[in-house]
Amino acid sequence: MYSEKSLRISFVVVCLGFLWSLLSMQNYRKKYQSIVTKTDSTNNYKIDSLQRLVDSLDMENYPCQIELNRYQVAYEIFTGRNPKAASQYGDIISEETE
Repeated sequence: MYSEKSLRISFVVVCLGFLWSLLSMQNYRKKYQSIVTKTDSTNNYKIDSLQRLVDSLDMENYPCQIELNRYQVAYEIFTGRNPKAASQYGDIISEETE
């Protein structure tokens, strides 16, 4: 059906195609690796500085969070002891201090 010569030519073409795809894949891998390395080295500095900024803001915000939690607990206690006055206080906070 197929001659031996055409099978050999097909085999050579397939092998050349395979080699070309391996070489091009290796070339793309090298380019990708260099891009990833450059990106990682520049992003590490940015990530570190952003992490320091976030930590700093968290440390500044911590006392405010503690104070807010104390006010919330005090408001709940106040609501249990004097519901009418707590309702008036809640109305003042939600309507008059905006």
